Amino acid sequence: MSWDGSTELEQVETATQTEKKVWFITGAGRGLGVHIAKAALAAGHAVVATARKADSVTRTLGKHGDLLPVDLDVTDPAAAAAAVSSTLARFGRLDVLVNNAGSFHAGFFEEMTAEHFRSQIETTLFGPVNVTRAALPQLRAQRSGLVMTISSTAGIAVAGDFLTAYAASKFGVEGFMEGLAHEVAPFGIRTMLVEPGFFRTELLSPQSTQYAEPSIEDYAERTTATVQAWQRMDGKQVGDPAKLADALVQLAALEEPPVRFAAGADAVDTFQQKARALLAQAAAHRELSISLAHDD
Repeated sequence: MSWDGSTELEQVETATQTEKKVWFITGAGRGLGVHIAKAALAAGHAVVATARKADSVTRTLGKHGDLLPVDLDVTDPAAAAAAVSSTLARFGRLDVLVNNAGSFHAGFFEEMTAEHFRSQIETTLFGPVNVTRAALPQLRAQRSGLVMTISSTAGIAVAGDFLTAYAASKFGVEGFMEGLAHEVAPFGIRTMLVEPGFFRTELLSPQSTQYAEPSIEDYAERTTATVQAWQRMDGKQVGDPAKLADALVQLAALEEPPVRFAAGADAVDTFQQKARALLAQAAAHRELSISLAHDD
């Protein structure tokens, strides 16, 4: 309850109804990015929807007076700068950056090529780095803005096989955003990490997931089991991406958006389990840990 008697939800509804903002969304040609773009447009915002091929945005979202489709490969810093320039030329400002574009190189670390591991890092870590670097000068000049980055529960805790490259990129994103938050807060810029659990997007589809080529017999049985389990899960994940998109638009309207948002009941469980694990690890050798200072 605020000073004027309104609840947080009422404040969000008022904000989304009265403050038109410019959203810049990467990976908006399919998956969660499409849902975020639709939710932002429905709330009355302007949207710059980027994809490797902008015509995929038009095919998915159609035409709208407040929609600007833009070509963007997030691994290309020059393309990121050009996309931001197009945003400013059309709308004159940028308020909410959503680092959403992603890919999934899945497989056991030993079986994954160095090129595929690096490709994962380039897309899901350096992609947000490149686009954020391009956007920050405008946000800093405005003395306002929100950098929202779609991470994953795999950036909080890793359980299961096939996640080394993906988790490395998401743990990197977590550290990048947490460190950046302190640097840009004095300019009125906020950061927000979103850690979805399993949502019914295209992440596990053949278009998004590339499996490492099996080559080591020691991993063969687990490879078969993991691939089959994920293929069965594809299209049956419990999370609703449209509801997540609506939630993100609501949270972005808050004066103080959350630093992290656990998206889904499974994400909340992951947060809680990791917190308990860290506390247990800190306590396990506490006396040895606190005995390491100089004696002088």
